[in-house]
Amino acid sequence: MARRRNRPEESGDGELSVGDLIEGPTEVISPAALAAARAAGPGPDRSVDETHDLSAYAGRDLTSTADTAGTEDLTDRSGDHHGGPAVRPRVVLPGLPRPGALRRRALRDALPGIGRARRPDAAPPVELAVAGVTVDRAHLAEYDRVCGFRLADTLPATYPHVLGFPLALRLMTLPEFPFPLAGVVHVGNRITVHRPVPADVPWDFVAYAENLRPHARGRQVDVVLVGSVDGAEVWRGVSTYLGRERGAGGGAGRDPGERPAPPAATAHWRLTPRVGTDYARVSGDHNPIHTSRLGARLFGFPRPIAHGMWSKARCLAALESRLPEAYTVEVGFKLPVPLPSTVAFSAVPGWDFALHDARTGRPHLVGTVR
Repeated sequence: MARRRNRPEESGDGELSVGDLIEGPTEVISPAALAAARAAGPGPDRSVDETHDLSAYAGRDLTSTADTAGTEDLTDRSGDHHGGPAVRPRVVLPGLPRPGALRRRALRDALPGIGRARRPDAAPPVELAVAGVTVDRAHLAEYDRVCGFRLADTLPATYPHVLGFPLALRLMTLPEFPFPLAGVVHVGNRITVHRPVPADVPWDFVAYAENLRPHARGRQVDVVLVGSVDGAEVWRGVSTYLGRERGAGGGAGRDPGERPAPPAATAHWRLTPRVGTDYARVSGDHNPIHTSRLGARLFGFPRPIAHGMWSKARCLAALESRLPEAYTVEVGFKLPVPLPSTVAFSAVPGWDFALHDARTGRPHLVGTVR
């Protein structure tokens, strides 16, 4: 396994080197290897965890398959898709995939001349499943600290999203996913908690995508992650992602003068760049727009931005003592939260809540608990 070379200590503003833009152990791609990749074109790549067509494995239980890497090369076992069945075939993986390798593959797919163009007109026709996922208590405690939750024996509503995130990431790196992972925008998230779940029970997860639809700036799709305990669904998360595409109509932007005045703030939070790097560490989402000034600039942001799911988790932590045992919390992510910045949190009984820029009143997040 390649080692990072001379990794510097993290600077105070959260700046990372180019070598740290991709999570996990990395190595420099030699000119010869890059030339070979370009010559090979956008075909199958067996150099990292494979994320090719999984449909041939539909209905097969892979949990007994020995696979020390966490994934298996499925490149040459693709099935035939004709519009997608009414009931999605299920692919049971032997364990959670490794997010680092999937992120590296996603970044490679975004490189001109190497990555694959994606324009599927439907969501992937399979669902992915994994069983027996356990909670690491030390990791849970660190997640609670980063997001502001109290230490408890039950899981925060947003924690299963992190626990099952590698499975959703695997789904989003399939060739059948409608757009490349690099550059997608997380525009909304809905979580339904059916009952509190203690931290000492194993989880089963299923992930699938649905409802691919046009948007003024491209297309949107919903990625659904379902968590079950002892065969019963206890948690469901639906993340809506926007894939920005050329040729999509820009739509009429809102006149800033039309923006309503923000509600009265109940708290102000000063956010440092460590919000991005700390949440990346506990969530596994090492998208460079959250962790590096250079990475953010590559995607058009002058500085790093906070993860949307950190913003949601921090708002729920502020309401933690007043939440019922079963509820649905839905948020829309508005304007990015730049790091560093100061944000204003507001909430009214009901619960409706919001996050705004403390100085300008620009909206970052709006949400409801029902």
